[in-house]
Amino acid sequence: MIPMRPDGIATRIVLAALAVVAVALAILAIGVMRVGADAFAALMVAAGDSAEHASEMFASSVAGVFVIATIVAGLAAIALGSLLARRIARPIERLAEAAQRTAEGDLRATTPVEGPAEVRALANAFNVMVDRLAEQDAVRREFVVNASHELRTPLTNLQGYLEALRDGVLPPDPSTFDSLREEVDRLTRLAASLDLLAGADDERPMPEDLDLGALVRSAVELTGPSFARRSIGVETAIAPAIIVHARADELAQVASNLLQNAIRYTPAGGEVRVAVERGATDAVVRVSNSGSEIPAEDLPRVWERFFRVERSRDRASGGAGIGLAIVKRLVEEAGGRVGATSEAGVTTFWFSLPS
Repeated sequence: MIPMRPDGIATRIVLAALAVVAVALAILAIGVMRVGADAFAALMVAAGDSAEHASEMFASSVAGVFVIATIVAGLAAIALGSLLARRIARPIERLAEAAQRTAEGDLRATTPVEGPAEVRALANAFNVMVDRLAEQDAVRREFVVNASHELRTPLTNLQGYLEALRDGVLPPDPSTFDSLREEVDRLTRLAASLDLLAGADDERPMPEDLDLGALVRSAVELTGPSFARRSIGVETAIAPAIIVHARADELAQVASNLLQNAIRYTPAGGEVRVAVERGATDAVVRVSNSGSEIPAEDLPRVWERFFRVERSRDRASGGAGIGLAIVKRLVEEAGGRVGATSEAGVTTFWFSLPS
């Protein structure tokens, strides 16, 4: 049983119940002890009794019963108020304890769902919040681990090259410096991608009206040599004159990232289909590729930073795992949506923008 603190909600509910009973009894006392006494005396006098005897009879009978009823009502108010107060205060105090544990870093501190409907709704909302915090903490930890891994590899390579140059193992020729430059470029690209994911707004151009079909067609042409090197067939179905309001460079990056993703995961000799369609209120771009399907449980996670469907894929075949995360961020900032399907040997990534 939870003790009632002087400043607690249980004590306040009991005091409120007593206050209500006191006000009700005061009103009843005025009616009974004043008005009722006068009426009783008048009736007794009319019946031939004296006023003094009538007052004595009223005081010995009605007034005595009223005092006893007042005591019983007060005790009942305390009992019922305490029961109700504890029923409300217990889940609230448990919720407060769980909130304190959460504030101290315990993200498993859920609270029982009990009490009145409003308190149960509050407990449910708190438990959902704790679950979301735990999920976000897991994502944050995974992001830190993956980001550290992505940075460690080029830094290790740079360290190895520099030590080899220092010790004379490698000659300081152009090919060695080209390799060093590749690793530096990789770090630069990763830093730029992380800036985008973090929402860096430095020197971003203003959105403008763009021909979505022309932009996607240009992106397909730029990646044409990459498709050709792997003998990947490309089919396009691009509707004309679809205008969207977005940043040209960022939308070009979205298209490029989706196409690069298709190149990376389409087997040699496979097929890629690029479509730009006009919807009722939006425009939809779909990039489909043949190849291995993505498991259904992994589809919602393909947009997460550093997530790879096959954890064993290396950087050459699997990328850094942030291209689709960038796509999602840029599209949603432009007011659009993203999605993915994978079935019957065809995987499709799509995004839509208001048009």
